[in-house]
Amino acid sequence: MTYCVGLMLNDGMVFLSDTRTNAGLDNISRYRKMFTWEVPGDRAIVALSAGNLAITQAVMSTLYEAIDDPETEPGNCILSAPSMFRVAELFGEAMQKVQNKYHDTLEQHHESSAASIMVGGQRKGGEQRLFLVYAAGNFIEATTDTPYLQIGEHKYGKPILDRVISPDTPIQDGVKAVLLSMDSTLRSNLSVGMPLDLAVLPDDKCAFSELRRIEADDKGFRALSDAWSNALRDAFADMPDEHCDLAAE
Repeated sequence: MTYCVGLMLNDGMVFLSDTRTNAGLDNISRYRKMFTWEVPGDRAIVALSAGNLAITQAVMSTLYEAIDDPETEPGNCILSAPSMFRVAELFGEAMQKVQNKYHDTLEQHHESSAASIMVGGQRKGGEQRLFLVYAAGNFIEATTDTPYLQIGEHKYGKPILDRVISPDTPIQDGVKAVLLSMDSTLRSNLSVGMPLDLAVLPDDKCAFSELRRIEADDKGFRALSDAWSNALRDAFADMPDEHCDLAAE
């Protein structure tokens, strides 16, 4: 399984993914699930993947081949697409192509072809945009009402995002929120694991301010995790008992 999250804030975008892939209790591997492209001053794009690994890898390979193919028509690869909407369409078209090729065979072998890809970024002159591409190739877009998207094992990390994230959230607070969202998921689901990949894209820069891998022994992440645990325990201890009358009956 996996967990990936993307925020679309007024100050910019924040993306985080884990790297654990498992096909059973004794078959656990690490695979990068975050892919980034940057043409400084022109565009910056991030893709996060979840689901059937063979499917998502084939989708990414299809997109990379279009970039490298000199015969690809302008607008038909993500680095020449005229808008982020067209980028999302290209991801959807690649997903459809791969699903059409492998879906029936996987079903015959009782294997799921389910997969999803989150793609976001910004092109010069356009607004930052964030999309979620489904296995069928269709997609939805994040809005100011819902300024974040998640894929994979999302339920454990959702509560903190619902409570603290809005379009006005400062980008550094957004980084803190996705890290704590991931920490909650790591503690509750063994199919999500370190290391993590983090990308930060300030608005109107078309260049990443941060691209880094966070290893299991990262002191900063461990300190943040411990501080959050302590804060939750303290908040729990400080809750007044009179609100628990129903539990005492």
